Formats: sequence, C-alpha cells, structure tokens
Amino acid sequence: MTNFKLEIVTPTEINEIENVSYVRCPGSDGSFGVMKDHTDAVIELGVGEIKITKAGKDSYYATSGGYAEISREKVQLLLETFESSKNINLDRAKSSIERSKDRISNKRNDDMNRAELSLIKALNRLKVSYR
Repeated sequence: MTNFKLEIVTPTEINEIENVSYVRCPGSDGSFGVMKDHTDAVIELGVGEIKITKAGKDSYYATSGGYAEISREKVQLLLETFESSKNINLDRAKSSIERSKDRISNKRNDDMNRAELSLIKALNRLKVSYR
C-alpha cells in the first residue's frame, strides 16, 4: 500500500482524507513533500499552498500556516485556515489586497507587520485560486 490518511484540523472543522499518495506543504523554511512511510516529524507551516494528490489527481488549497505532524501511517495538519482553490472568493481576495496595500502605502495602520501579513495571505489566496 502506498497511501496514507490525511487529517486536516482547523478551528472550525476536521477533514479526513483517506488514500492520499502525496501532500506538499509550505514549511516555514520552504516547501516539503510527504509520502507514505515518511520519517516522523513535527514541522511548522507558513502561508502558502498545500497540494494533495489522491488517485492520481491533484487538488490545491490555501493556508495561512500551522503545523504538520507526520507519522508513518498518517499526516495531521493543524491549520489556522484551509481553503480549496475552487472555493476562494476572488473579489474578497482582491479587496483584501487593495486594503492591505492602502494601509501599507499610507501608513494608516500602526501595526505594519499585520498589514504586510494580511497582504501576503491575500496574495497567496489569489495565487491558489488560479489552480
């Protein structure tokens, strides 16, 4: 058997996906891939794209970070957000980009780090939506 179980946990839901052959995640130090029998690990995730391969088909998701807990038989993703490329609201993502750029350029926000992170997340959502 070359597949494993993927469990995705967010603050609002738990998704279980059986028979996953590959998952690629945005690690805080760069992307990494997992296949069955991977060495056990806990890895911090950053903002980016998650790719899941099941039955030879790829699906893509946007995330704003979290952690991956990997064992030989299962991968558990503990995520802040998890959004399918097919369900991303383009208008909302574009609006968020414009608001973030406005806050950054006009320095209307006391918390520039928050505005910059908001921009990164919105740009990621937009990029993933085109998958």
